[in-house]
Amino acid sequence: MAYLPVALKVEEIRQDSPNLKTYVFKRNLRAKPGQFVMVWVPGVDEVPMSIGWQDEEEVHIGIADAGDCTHLLHEKIKVGDKLGIRGPYGSVFNLPEGAKKIVVIGGGYGTPPMLSLAQDATAKGIEVIAIIGARSKDYIIYEDWFKKLGCEVKLSTDDGSAGHKGYSTEVLEKVLEEEKIDGIYTCGPELMMVNVAKQGVAKDIYTEVSLERYMKCGFGACGQCCMDNTGIRICKEGPVLEAKYALEHPEFGKYTRGPEGIIEEM
Repeated sequence: MAYLPVALKVEEIRQDSPNLKTYVFKRNLRAKPGQFVMVWVPGVDEVPMSIGWQDEEEVHIGIADAGDCTHLLHEKIKVGDKLGIRGPYGSVFNLPEGAKKIVVIGGGYGTPPMLSLAQDATAKGIEVIAIIGARSKDYIIYEDWFKKLGCEVKLSTDDGSAGHKGYSTEVLEKVLEEEKIDGIYTCGPELMMVNVAKQGVAKDIYTEVSLERYMKCGFGACGQCCMDNTGIRICKEGPVLEAKYALEHPEFGKYTRGPEGIIEEM
């Protein structure tokens, strides 16, 4: 059952940025781009994580040091150790019929699912422009992996140490002025995704966003990750939402809820 974790041995660990490590497992999860898994550290906690690179033999999961459980992962888990993995869960990215060129925009540790989508799109003969945003050059994630797929890579950093100095959304704006784009996809900080969603909707380009919310079960039973007004569950109806639909939710880009359901402003 997908609801029960499978103990998988960590085959490789890469330090892909100062705050993100990629954990490689020998497993074909048969996941689709946009889906996630629950990563279980026995005796500690279980957290949702996006799937990055995957093929018939391996799955790569990028995990940022962003909380108690993920910090312990970074500090304690070594090659040869085992982690509990269950899933995949959630909705998937959708490529428009007849699409020839798309843009994927990864902000910080929202980049891994963009790599998974780029893998799928390029395998179908679709051109991919990958915009990768980070605070500085050292925090750019998976640039070489996107290039390996043949993507056109555009970088954006807050300090200008790599690529455009400023926001990745500014790079997107220029791309949309110069290129005919059939789809836009993004994962990262929610304020960034709101901007991406609005740009896509304004230009009538099919756009999807991948949201993050606090999750407990991962398969729609507990209601922890429900969004206000519609009650959709980000682990079930999400994490991938069409931009127009995401923008209808009052919390998108404004607030989220913690483990106790208390509002936390963004």
